[in-house]
Amino acid sequence: MHEYGIAYDIYATARRTALDHNAGHVTTITVSFGQMAMINPEQVCFLFTTIAEDDPVMRGAKIVCEIVLPRTCCVCGYEGNEIYVCPDCGKLPSLVSGKEIVVKNIEIDTGE
Repeated sequence: MHEYGIAYDIYATARRTALDHNAGHVTTITVSFGQMAMINPEQVCFLFTTIAEDDPVMRGAKIVCEIVLPRTCCVCGYEGNEIYVCPDCGKLPSLVSGKEIVVKNIEIDTGE
């Protein structure tokens, strides 16, 4: 299950960031999920909550999911979101974005 590994990586990244900045608590983590990443963001959020519930630094932290639509380009010069067949020449376009999973922002509470 890829979702568990991704949820754990998000947890570890946010926790490390919080500790590096002497934060008492992580409040929100914004994650971009590429639509073509073949990952279920809802499952990642559920697993993240399960992993974080026993950690006082992470307990109650929420994940905000942003879906990144696929962007493609073709050797003929086409740029757009068609992922299977280039509408201009009929060739297979290359995926430029839409497969990534990126932690974009981590909100922490430092008590200040």
